[in-house]
Amino acid sequence: MRHRLVILDRDGVINEERLDYIRTVDQWRPLPGSLEAIASLCRAGLAVAVATNQSGVGRGYLTAGELEAIHARMEAAVCEAGGGLAGIFHCPHTPADRCRCRKPLPGLLERIEADVGLPVAGEYMVGDSMRDLEAASAAGTRPALVRTGFGAATEQQLPPGSAVPVFDDLAEFAAWLLRSVE
Repeated sequence: MRHRLVILDRDGVINEERLDYIRTVDQWRPLPGSLEAIASLCRAGLAVAVATNQSGVGRGYLTAGELEAIHARMEAAVCEAGGGLAGIFHCPHTPADRCRCRKPLPGLLERIEADVGLPVAGEYMVGDSMRDLEAASAAGTRPALVRTGFGAATEQQLPPGSAVPVFDDLAEFAAWLLRSVE
């Protein structure tokens, strides 16, 4: 099967994770090799979309405008590396809001399918948390785990013999996926 879409979580996959939330453009820092990994996926003809919970907005830690500025910085960095994003889809809600777009529910992935115009079923979603893996499964995508961010701790939560592929980082995932589609 030829893949056409890859969905990525943001914090801990593309950029450094912060327990106190990324609140400013200056706090957004890409993980080593992540931007180049996105560019390699794009050069191979895959659409790359981002699905990210951003409850810092709902909690009042940052405004929607500040989040947009962070995402503009991320998009510019991806472009500078030679890639592009098909879209950044975020949930601004807190867990108490019980919305459908907050991972582990599949709402963000359904929105990606509708807005990007590519089916998510059978494609990969790369994350660093159990929430990401559960959202992927709920939407019919294939979950993949990276050890960056919270990924090493999440790996310990996987059941023995789990079929979820685990990678050191996004660059290792991208190289593996591109080898598998050649």
